[in-house]
Amino acid sequence: MTVGIFDSGLGGLTVLDAVATRLPDVPFVYFADNANAPYGVRTADDIYRLTTASVARLFDEGCDLVVLACNTASAAALRRMQETWVPRDKRVLGVFVPLIEALTERNWGDNSPPREVGLKHVALFATPATVSSRAFQRELAFRAIGVDVETQACGGVVDAIEEGDLILAEALVRSHVDALKRKMPHPQAAVLGCTHYPLVEDIFRDALGDGVEVYSQPQLVAESLADYLERHPDMAGGGETRFLTTGDPKRVSSRATQFLRRQVTFQKAPEA
Repeated sequence: MTVGIFDSGLGGLTVLDAVATRLPDVPFVYFADNANAPYGVRTADDIYRLTTASVARLFDEGCDLVVLACNTASAAALRRMQETWVPRDKRVLGVFVPLIEALTERNWGDNSPPREVGLKHVALFATPATVSSRAFQRELAFRAIGVDVETQACGGVVDAIEEGDLILAEALVRSHVDALKRKMPHPQAAVLGCTHYPLVEDIFRDALGDGVEVYSQPQLVAESLADYLERHPDMAGGGETRFLTTGDPKRVSSRATQFLRRQVTFQKAPEA
């Protein structure tokens, strides 16, 4: 079985890099919807439409399991997809699950009442669509009580990263961290709620200062996927990783190579 990794752009490459390192024998198809990125400023219905269209194309590529390596899609579309759209023989997972598991120190399938956890003050940095969905707060409230979550919609950061303008990205990150700290001066933990943000994680850490635990998703997702595949050995397989984009393959390949510091070659995604 081939595992699909989906993102609206290149941020999901941080997840792909982590899971491919953790699971070197698993074949992956990475699908980037660059032609319609960014998703973070779109409506929930628009995000749902674009996400289902992209996931359907990954199904067509032979992927029975797809990971939404996009917090915006996970927040705005995943639950609706799982309840009304995903075929019985397919699986679609999101990046929120391992993050919530890490924050609450309990498995997703643990349906016991919510309880107090060690963290009391959490800062969430995410796209405007993820923030407005309140999906993070909703899932956290199912499992934990007494956690104060302060959100910061990080407009412009994804666009700057996708354009390769890391000077602008740094300026925006520092501005958004300052804005968050005016609302929550002393967060215990910070959640980087967009898979683009690990590409500038060092800037977030520096701006937040010492004493703030930063939760970044790639490693959490890699361990969660490894655990899932161990529990579903019929899904294991072997093969190479392929990269598909709805955008300009040459331009996207150049940006991806810059991000990962190794050669990455995208192909034009087949027409739907």
